[in-house]
Amino acid sequence: MRISSIPKVVALLACPLCSEPLTVASDVALSCTAGHTFDVSREGYVSLLAGKALTSTADTPAMIAARETFLSAGHYEPIRDAVAQVLSRTLAEKAKGAIVEVGAGTGYYLAGALESQPGRVGLSLDTSKPALRRAARIHDRAGAVACDVWGRMPIRDKVAAAVLDIFAPRNIAEMARIIAPGGVVMVVTPRPGHLAELVGILGLLNVDERKADRLEGKMAGHFAVAESLVVKQTMALTRADIAALAGMGPSAYHTDKAALETRIAGLPESTPVTLEVTVAAYLAL
Repeated sequence: MRISSIPKVVALLACPLCSEPLTVASDVALSCTAGHTFDVSREGYVSLLAGKALTSTADTPAMIAARETFLSAGHYEPIRDAVAQVLSRTLAEKAKGAIVEVGAGTGYYLAGALESQPGRVGLSLDTSKPALRRAARIHDRAGAVACDVWGRMPIRDKVAAAVLDIFAPRNIAEMARIIAPGGVVMVVTPRPGHLAELVGILGLLNVDERKADRLEGKMAGHFAVAESLVVKQTMALTRADIAALAGMGPSAYHTDKAALETRIAGLPESTPVTLEVTVAAYLAL
């Protein structure tokens, strides 16, 4: 769906050049009072990338295709369900605003959260155009925006009832700026046991054992934990599943493709692999 056809989503946005509110100029453009105009793509998303935005690490078409293949098979559905459930328990009904997912990729988790919050609209933020093409049509109450989440997000102050950060970059100061009173920041991080059966065999990236401590340090002063839940299950993954899993995340940048294919070919047709993450809800201080 075109972002310009969802007025409540456009009402969240601010011009990346002057920070003035954006409004619908036409079916295919948004603009601000200063005259800055931004085209809505044929796929429905709008690019609000500033001139010096970092896009070199954006997920590639191959990574997004792998992610869509893996997620559509339901292997990470327990994570999506846990995010929606914890969000429903911790988000105050009186908290006004949208659900914003940073580093949203295809919008898979945002769609799950919106189903648990029928009165809200959603917004996917990412730098990857292949991801945004999918995120723009993930839900009829969601829009998609290209932006650099490490910089100032093109979002108005205090308009997000919830911010989702699922295996994504965390710009804590910006999250604190856009979160509404009573709002919740949902953070999902991998635990040391996550995908442990594959890390050594395939040469995937290890999970930093101090990751949780570093997260708490960064959130301190802005947010406090309202609820924390460990999701742990065993996934039965085929070789095709494992290839998609290895190809959809940051390990895709750090492993030799040919060597990876050889290692995967040597695995049994079905491999038990641990899913182990922390789902945490943070309230603004």
